[in-house]
Amino acid sequence: MVKIKVLGPGCPNCEKVELHNSQAVENLGIEAEIIKIKEYDQIMEYPILTTPGLVINDKLVCSGRIPSQAEISNWLAELLP
Repeated sequence: MVKIKVLGPGCPNCEKVELHNSQAVENLGIEAEIIKIKEYDQIMEYPILTTPGLVINDKLVCSGRIPSQAEISNWLAELLP
């Protein structure tokens, strides 16, 4: 199972990142757990300067912008066997 973390305080941009992740997971038909990380101290565990941030399987793949659903799908597809 893929673990996806959306890093951010819960702003509209963070919500868009979460939505794009949900859509990408659904389109690929994979099992994934999407977790929202809103606490500043937990966000700072990753090398991130601005939110929103996106972590897939404990690897920061994007920060400071909203990745498209296609980008997220590509990152997730790389994890498939």
